[in-house]
Amino acid sequence: MNQYIMKGGNPLVGDVVISGAKNAALGILAASIMTDEEVVIENLPDVRDINVLLEAIQEIGAQVDRIDRHTVKINGSTIHEVSVDDEYIRRIRASYYFIGALLGKYKSAQVPLPGGCDIGSRPIDQHLKGFRALGARIEIERGAVHAHAIDLVGAHIYLDMVSVGATINIMMAAAMAEGMTILENAAKEPHVVDVANFLNSMGANIKGAGTDVIRIRGVRTLHGTDYSIIPDQIEAGTFMCAAAVTRGDITVKNVIPKHLEAISAKLIEIGCEVIEGDDEVRVVGRPKQCSTNIKTLPYPGFPTDMQPQMAVTLALAEGTSMITESIFENRFKYVDELARMGGNIKVEGNVAVIDGVRGFTGARVESPDLRAGAALVLAGLSAEGYTVVDEIGYIQRGYEKFEEKLQGLGAAIEMVDSEKEAQKFRLKIG
Repeated sequence: MNQYIMKGGNPLVGDVVISGAKNAALGILAASIMTDEEVVIENLPDVRDINVLLEAIQEIGAQVDRIDRHTVKINGSTIHEVSVDDEYIRRIRASYYFIGALLGKYKSAQVPLPGGCDIGSRPIDQHLKGFRALGARIEIERGAVHAHAIDLVGAHIYLDMVSVGATINIMMAAAMAEGMTILENAAKEPHVVDVANFLNSMGANIKGAGTDVIRIRGVRTLHGTDYSIIPDQIEAGTFMCAAAVTRGDITVKNVIPKHLEAISAKLIEIGCEVIEGDDEVRVVGRPKQCSTNIKTLPYPGFPTDMQPQMAVTLALAEGTSMITESIFENRFKYVDELARMGGNIKVEGNVAVIDGVRGFTGARVESPDLRAGAALVLAGLSAEGYTVVDEIGYIQRGYEKFEEKLQGLGAAIEMVDSEKEAQKFRLKIG
């Protein structure tokens, strides 16, 4: 079983190039099968969730040609199956995007209920409400969603809660429905805008993405396109926190600074220096950083996916900080692991009270989910001595070559698969 082993204490310094946005790529890959023409997608992150989704696209008959690690060519004209089911696809959350894509194009879809990280209840009732409003008949049988429609017809849909997944899924189905769909209380995240831009580049008519009202005028067919995915705001934010946690100096390249404003603002509040360029952000950590309070909110608020990384940052700041998690209820599972390293965090309901400590000490910890796993690696890189992080498969779902990028910044970290390899690392590092 692969694990990360690291020796902390080095401030991370240098440049790191951010990959394409995983959450945008998942929606865009699903939408790519909605045309019978060739689609080329660039700046694709080479991470596990993406590779699983590409396998599933191939499984239903589409042609998938991996031009290079970050570019794929897809042709959906050969699709012979509207039922998506293999053991892999059940493991990832974004499998539900096939419902919107297949329902839009073929008026029929059979897709397993999604898996992914266990960070709390994430029902897909808003997705199904939207599909029903467009005229689809929805049934759930044997752990799968069965969606069928004679015709999809535009409708006025109000989401009861802001949901990125539901916004993207309904947008895909409505893109090929008859007439106008108005989607209110829509999610405004950058990856919602990216999927809308991708669909528009294929000939869809979507206006208002990035605001809370999206208007979609259905079209009969979509055409091929070449499209480049936006940079990953969460990967960028993770490396920004790495500079703060290790008191380093990192320039995060290939980013859209606007997407990072909520993270930048909090890092400035605790005393870091943040310098924005056109497509880069430099973060300089300070020996003394102070406490602050954070509440996770839908975009443009502070992202829930950055909450664990920021908690690790605040656990090393002077004073008492509070984090209120308003999106997912199971997002504090990493707190017990951080306690092994000397962290002082108490959780009451959806609030974490963090009393800053002088430093962490190395320990063996386990990654409970994708973002918490990355946060534990940051903690290990600042800790005294050696830290081992188990269950790194979660981290590999969303971070491309994480350990290699960290090594490029001066981190003493390696991925190992045996105690013998771990011992070799210890002897080498000393």
